[in-house]
Amino acid sequence: MATVETPRHIDDPPNLMLWRIDDVTPFILLLVIGILINQTMLFIALGVITVKLYGSFRESRADGYALHALYWFGLLPMTHRSTPNPFIRRYLP
Repeated sequence: MATVETPRHIDDPPNLMLWRIDDVTPFILLLVIGILINQTMLFIALGVITVKLYGSFRESRADGYALHALYWFGLLPMTHRSTPNPFIRRYLP
């Protein structure tokens, strides 16, 4: 039986039952898409595969890597005044 990590600190990501939210989100998203296009079993299988791949990806990277990657590609909008535009890659003096 595999061990289940429970949050021990206030900074830990939120959980949905026994799973982390970022692990369950791709599965739920693919399940909803599968229901909408009437291909539920196919998208359940794709969801399970996606969760396994994302889990191994997340374990091999530092904490918060996915959020930083979303910001870098411009998919995570931040409207703070101190946050630079993610599409400006080079700053000139």
